[in-house]
Amino acid sequence: MAMRFCILGAGGLGSLVGGMLAESGQRVTLVGRPDHVEAIRARGLAISGSSGERSISRGLEAVVSPADARGAFDALILCVKARDTQAALHAAEGLSERIGVALSLQNTVVKDVELADWLGPGRGATDVLGASTTEAATLDGPGRVRHVATAPTAFYFGSLTAGAADPRVAALVDVFGKAGLAAKATDSIRHVEWEKLLQAAVLAAWSVSTLGMLPGRSVAEGLLVREAAEHYVALAKELIGVYRGLGYAPQDFFHPYSRFRELADLGFEEAVAGMQAQGQRMLDLGAVGRPSLHVDVMRGRPTEVDWVVAPFLAEADRLRLEVPTTRAAYRIIRTLEQLNA
Repeated sequence: MAMRFCILGAGGLGSLVGGMLAESGQRVTLVGRPDHVEAIRARGLAISGSSGERSISRGLEAVVSPADARGAFDALILCVKARDTQAALHAAEGLSERIGVALSLQNTVVKDVELADWLGPGRGATDVLGASTTEAATLDGPGRVRHVATAPTAFYFGSLTAGAADPRVAALVDVFGKAGLAAKATDSIRHVEWEKLLQAAVLAAWSVSTLGMLPGRSVAEGLLVREAAEHYVALAKELIGVYRGLGYAPQDFFHPYSRFRELADLGFEEAVAGMQAQGQRMLDLGAVGRPSLHVDVMRGRPTEVDWVVAPFLAEADRLRLEVPTTRAAYRIIRTLEQLNA
């Protein structure tokens, strides 16, 4: 029997996930912007990029407001920008009693608490599942999404109270896998979420501070430049130090895009050579995008830097760790964000 999903925040990632779930036989409601919703209703959702090209309409409904999402849902997946979480959840108050579980694919360390607060004290402790992904997609225009990156394991799901033993976790892993979205269950989802935030923070800080406002250049191309690879290694080693200070050991959950175990142990020169090789591998795989935070900078939008990079700066202060490269990158992002708004 098909599961019913509500994707709250049908941007690039939300549209890709929703579209692929619908294509595999699940029933999906996307909540998105008016022009995007109108295009999907008229022509279906067009997906291009690394997962191929097709148009999806069967099993896919698109609405502008959560109030227009009809019926009950097995799961609500939160995909809005972190800065928009509270407004989106407030608008979706009427959905909270019509969903089985809630989960977020955002890169934050507060998302699970925010969802638990939204569900309320009677359900928040048990009906929020942890989730993390390295899947990447961007909207090319209304009704059109481009798939720019994936990984051998692109999604992790886990209970925040019962680890991987929760049957709802197993159901999600099964459904996502059948949709071509490779997933695993884990009994340490908070570890995964923090390591994904590490990956996002390093990549976003590096991408903006290295590629800046240059159009048409990708992360993969940037990493081929030695000085850019040096900058990446400097940022990564700083933030790995903070991550370890929190009690986590690098596991490379999203290999090959995360190589933190290797970076943590390699000397500087070896690490730089490794990152240049990583850039070539990304080119070979066709992963030629930029992180969404960098896309927001390029388009003059507010960014998620205070949810992605700032938490590591705060923890560095608490742990009394020096992270000068990361602080410089944060300042560059905030400067470009404000001057280009």
